Amino acid sequence: MGGSAEGTFVAEIVLLLLVGRGLGEIFQRYGQPAIMGQLIGGILLGPSLFGWLWPEAQQLIFSTEPAHRSMLDAVSQLGILLLLLLTGMETDLRLVRRVGAACFSISITGVVVPFACGFALAQLLPDSLLPDPKQRLVAGLFLGTALSISSVKIVAMVVREMNFMRRNLGQVIISSAIIEDTVGWLIIAVAFGIATNGSLQMLPLIATVAEVALFMVFSFTIGRRLVFALIRWSNDSFRSEYAVITVILIIMGVMALITNLIGVHTVLGAFVAGILVGESPILSDHIEGQLRGVITALFMPVFFGMAGLSADLTVLTDPTLALLTLALVAIASVGKFGGAFLGGRLAGMSLKEATAVGSAMNARGSTEVIVASIGLSMNILSHNLFTMIVTMAVITTLAMPPMLRWALGRLPINDTERQRVDRELLDERGFVPKLERLLVLVDDSPNGKFTAYLAGLVGGGSGMPTTLLQLKDGELSRLPPAKGPDRAVKEVKKGAAKSAKAVSKAEDAPVDKVHLTARSELGATAETIAEEARKGFGLLVVGLATMLTDKGSFTDALNDMTAGFDGPLCLVLNGTRSTGKMPVLKAGTTILVPVNGTEVSRRAADFALALARPHRARVKVLYVSQTTKGSRPGSVSHRREEAVLKDIVDLADRYGVSVETAIRTSAAPNEAIAREVAKGIVMVVMGVTQRPGDELFFGDTAMAVLAGVDCPVVLLASERVKHAANSREAHAA
Repeated sequence: MGGSAEGTFVAEIVLLLLVGRGLGEIFQRYGQPAIMGQLIGGILLGPSLFGWLWPEAQQLIFSTEPAHRSMLDAVSQLGILLLLLLTGMETDLRLVRRVGAACFSISITGVVVPFACGFALAQLLPDSLLPDPKQRLVAGLFLGTALSISSVKIVAMVVREMNFMRRNLGQVIISSAIIEDTVGWLIIAVAFGIATNGSLQMLPLIATVAEVALFMVFSFTIGRRLVFALIRWSNDSFRSEYAVITVILIIMGVMALITNLIGVHTVLGAFVAGILVGESPILSDHIEGQLRGVITALFMPVFFGMAGLSADLTVLTDPTLALLTLALVAIASVGKFGGAFLGGRLAGMSLKEATAVGSAMNARGSTEVIVASIGLSMNILSHNLFTMIVTMAVITTLAMPPMLRWALGRLPINDTERQRVDRELLDERGFVPKLERLLVLVDDSPNGKFTAYLAGLVGGGSGMPTTLLQLKDGELSRLPPAKGPDRAVKEVKKGAAKSAKAVSKAEDAPVDKVHLTARSELGATAETIAEEARKGFGLLVVGLATMLTDKGSFTDALNDMTAGFDGPLCLVLNGTRSTGKMPVLKAGTTILVPVNGTEVSRRAADFALALARPHRARVKVLYVSQTTKGSRPGSVSHRREEAVLKDIVDLADRYGVSVETAIRTSAAPNEAIAREVAKGIVMVVMGVTQRPGDELFFGDTAMAVLAGVDCPVVLLASERVKHAANSREAHAA
């Protein structure tokens, strides 16, 4: 029998995955949420269709015997926690803070009105729909919550599809759904506590609410720092694969256990854990991508399929239940639309905008199914009432996308909003805004000090976590400085503070303080540097006293140190003709950026603007190319040159930096750059491409520029071509 139970379990998983993912794909192709396909797949495999057509086979595969059911239930319960973890990671509290009061107005009325409708409806339901009529109060809390919460996933899907994610209204809609989701899980947590006590008792209820409040306060203060520290520690300390994912799952489990111990449901702990993980300053996108794969591929189809299996649509052949279900759908739709519409109008929205908000908030889907499943597992909701709620969730969710598309299609964008959206699109294309973490390698030379300061300027604008490795006499420093903070550490902090102040003033928003880690415990080998570089850094910044040989090539030491890093590389070097004295960036000084329309040159412009903004320095953008004579006005090449420069000018406007442009195509690029430097340029920032090979080489132009200027040159290099690709190219050659 043991083998039979295991075989049945595997068959159940295979069918749920096959039907759920298959229907989800079909639904998605027609503009509907894939989750609905998975839920309806479960309904079709349950007593509603499969059990109706072939009851013996349905009972054989989806047996209700405890030995068979317990295994699938275990996967489903773990799926609930993982779904809430992922939902929390997708919850952007910064968006809520940025949008302001409008989302709170919509959320309050959008929750209160449908919740009151659902709670009142529960008091009028016949006793036959409740497993325990004495628990009518708790059933009212569950039904009210199921009617009042919007599904963030489904709302975001349509808003993103309609290109409204960056629009003011789109952000208000998403923020409102986030708040409603959070409030809903708090209500469920309290309802679980009441159900556990068996009745409404004021002292236990007050104690539960107080404990939940303490848990939330602890989580978003001390807990936030602990989660960040654990993620960074596991990423930096463990060599095994997916160590960070394991730590995150442990964090989720511990927080779920804490909420269970204080008498509320584990979903609250998993949801809050997801929010904290999503706000981690490092690896957030990488972590979410790794977790999303297994959750979306396995746990979501199984959980929603299980929810569908528990629903029996054949009960709706009873006219009374069918009428009650229609009433539930009508009350849910009118209550939710009316509440959100009222909140929008109170927030000063137009009729069209409030209509769009009301339409968006009517999506339920995943959240309501989870709430109903919890109520069913706690014996608060009967199977018939569960089926009614699932039917309501399916109907309202399938109706929402076309309604919202229609409502959003009637809202044109105004000029002010278009300008803001264009600025955000520039940020999305940017190089510096996408960096999550810096690795800085310097020595105690003037160039090392200058490089540390530049790294601080780049990281300080967004509170970027930065790891500093400092060489002493050509080796990594293993001892702390004898007196006071290390000079390189001071320079990073100085640059970060300067940049944070400028960004905070320009954006009118606080900037997180840079978390600086100085690794003084590492051994003095290139291998340890390479190992450190593999820990998820977006950019390696290097500034040493000696980086070039007498012949003009890069030193063996530099090649060894950078060999293990395949990401973008930033080298800060002194031009061959330099006196060695480093410049002081200040208002009025000019940074030169040569561009030629490539992505690496645009990255360099972005990098230079990030350096210039804190000091109100100027940036001169010089278009150079390999042509021997200038292009004619109106020609294709001339239009391309102007388009490239306009793109950089738009980027400079976003940074608030004064920029000057020039086109030089009548001379070799290195000669044109050298002539501009001679006019008083303090620094050159140049985008370069790493050439295939084991040694660093960025092309003849870059090396000629280094040999021909007397100021620092920042070479911002593209990602290294993988060694396997190198071998193939060498073999092909």
